[in-house]
Amino acid sequence: MSSCLNLAKGLIRKEISALEFLHGRIGPEFERAVSCLSEMRGKVIATGLGKSGIIAGKISATLSSTGTPSIFIHPVEALHGDLGIIQREDLGLFLSNSGETAEVLQFLQMFKRLGLKTIAIVGRADSTLARDCDVCLDATVESEACPLNLAPTSSTTVAMVLGDALAGCLMTLKGFSAEDFSRLHPSGALGKRLLFRVKDIMHAGENLPVVMSGTLMRDALITLTRKAMGAVIVVSSMGDLLGVFTDGDLRRAVQQHENLLNIEIDKLMTRNPVVIHDSRMAAEALNLMENRPSQISVLPVLDSCNKVTGIIRLHDLVQAGL
Repeated sequence: MSSCLNLAKGLIRKEISALEFLHGRIGPEFERAVSCLSEMRGKVIATGLGKSGIIAGKISATLSSTGTPSIFIHPVEALHGDLGIIQREDLGLFLSNSGETAEVLQFLQMFKRLGLKTIAIVGRADSTLARDCDVCLDATVESEACPLNLAPTSSTTVAMVLGDALAGCLMTLKGFSAEDFSRLHPSGALGKRLLFRVKDIMHAGENLPVVMSGTLMRDALITLTRKAMGAVIVVSSMGDLLGVFTDGDLRRAVQQHENLLNIEIDKLMTRNPVVIHDSRMAAEALNLMENRPSQISVLPVLDSCNKVTGIIRLHDLVQAGL
């Protein structure tokens, strides 16, 4: 088993070395590629055959999900009718390790005839594909991580990282925001983290467990029990937040005070509690609750005037899929 671990570490090291080699030589051609992509008015048509095709598909998906319209077309399918997808303002992104894949080169000629911009991600800078494309991104590797130096491993990793770098630069140039990202990813846990705001999940109105300053614990406990939010929020007559009293505070107070019911809640509440505004992302509330020395389970929610408007629980965030 130790020999397998050593082999795995060796393979990973080879791929890291390939990326370090890429890091050291990336330059003006990459900037030209980003410039072409940022000026493009249409969509990116990505293509490649075999493993290169799989990476081209991934790069295309990443571009589309980060604000740059893109589609993957298999080069063979392109030569059998799918050329109709190409429009005058599109750009071609061609992936090939050898740079001599016949179907990819045939597909390229359609772009050349239409006068469209083309970018190659290629493993041989002296190949036909490299020479015939407007921009060539050199994805050369010294060797594959494969023990036989045959299966595409380091080369596909380098090509994919180049695609990720292109997408990342385009996101920055376009000012692509988390809100933009959320609109393109409305489903699943990722979408929920980016779409839900505190006001979408918090409890408000009749469900809000609020008591006034000076309330005796006997009355505060009635609110705590009826609302079942795990806490009561203490406010002034003007609606300003003064403190919070939680189920945990109650357990500690029972141990410390014999005449608990006749004590004003102000003497037992936590003053200046952690709060969040209703316009913030729900994921921020989760971060506030979890990333602290002692995890908290509820947050008072304030509106734009810093008045208490709701309460949000860790339980609510879990139920929402966050």
